[in-house]
Amino acid sequence: MRSIAVIGVGYVGLVTGACFSDLGNEVWCVDIDEGKISKLRKGTPPFYEPGLEEMVRRNLRAGRLHFTTSYEEALRDARYAFIAVGTPEGVNWEADLRYVRMAAESIASAMRRPLIVVNKSTVPVGTGDWVSDIIKGRMGDGVQFSVVSNPEFLREGSAIADFLNPDRIVIGSLDRKAAEEVAQLYLPLRAPIVITDLRTAEMIKYASNAFLATRISFINEIADICEAVGADVKEVAAGMGYDRRIGRGFLDAGLGWGGSCFPKDVKALARLAVSYGCEPKILKAAIEVNEGRRVRIVRKLREVLGGLDGAVVGLLGLAFKPNTDDMREAPSVYLAGMLLREGAKVKGYDPEAMGNARRLLAEVRLCRDPYDLAEGCDALVVVTDWNEFKQLDLYRIRELMRRPVVVDGRNIYEPRIMKEMGFIYHGMGRGAA
Repeated sequence: MRSIAVIGVGYVGLVTGACFSDLGNEVWCVDIDEGKISKLRKGTPPFYEPGLEEMVRRNLRAGRLHFTTSYEEALRDARYAFIAVGTPEGVNWEADLRYVRMAAESIASAMRRPLIVVNKSTVPVGTGDWVSDIIKGRMGDGVQFSVVSNPEFLREGSAIADFLNPDRIVIGSLDRKAAEEVAQLYLPLRAPIVITDLRTAEMIKYASNAFLATRISFINEIADICEAVGADVKEVAAGMGYDRRIGRGFLDAGLGWGGSCFPKDVKALARLAVSYGCEPKILKAAIEVNEGRRVRIVRKLREVLGGLDGAVVGLLGLAFKPNTDDMREAPSVYLAGMLLREGAKVKGYDPEAMGNARRLLAEVRLCRDPYDLAEGCDALVVVTDWNEFKQLDLYRIRELMRRPVVVDGRNIYEPRIMKEMGFIYHGMGRGAA
């Protein structure tokens, strides 16, 4: 049984720790937040992720998964220390590495035996060298250690499946032996393993996220053209996707990207490029297109309602994507702010994110279900494409609304059917209807 320490119990850290323990390893998850650790010792994760609570409780019972606030306890028998802390956006788009620094310093202070430090956090190119310098500066010629980059490719809402069934495992280090040892942890997954140097591994993560975000911005720009010329972007995306060179993934037009990764990672890569004298034209364009999506929704509402002052608008979905309660960079937050500033009254509902919404949307009336949301509304905006929204009693929804206006920010409904049911329906790029 290998002993692994995981620093941080956010989405990446907790999923990584739980999955490694489920593969038979002994895992110690450490975090400075005593409240989170106390809940996790009882088997309660601090956020919603399908299947995670069950996995945490199963491995707690088996004695393979432990939670602590002590680095000394977590590292006592550890061979690997995975850094999985947040790297939020800084004031000038750069990645804020304060938590990575704190983790590296704490590891250096607590380690007493040879250790492989594995950076799981999404960090700028060169961070692995920087982490190595921090630890070396604290320890001098003390205990032997190596630094490895092992970027994560987990999607919120399917993080456990992504960890256990990865497209590839990327491992980078200047110490080939350490990289191969980390690779051994992943052998049970039978996935392709890419072993490279530190900086290339770090760049693979940023480039992957930036490419996927750019695909979303691209199809959103195509959606705007579709609306103008009378084409249907859903059919356009489907037709494009059959081409093996293109594929179907990340070609869903809508409200753009949000969450904890794409917004900050694309900006951080653009900032990194500028700092090295490069001009990230495509990255900047992807950001600009994405930021315009919420404005376009508000413009649609303003036009169809004849103004927003006094209008009642319901937001169907609040989390940035389905199967999560995460509201970081969620379109709902931006939409609510713009609508409120124009004098609208805003209501909201989400199957999982209501707790987080209460902290972020103080002026929004939160509703108990989609029908409570629809009552008295002049317009509904589909913000998050939860499956349950696709199965609503739409006739009941229409009867409850003051005006039957639906702006479908995720294109989950068919324009023809919605209009036959009596709705004034507006999708994203559904010009043919």
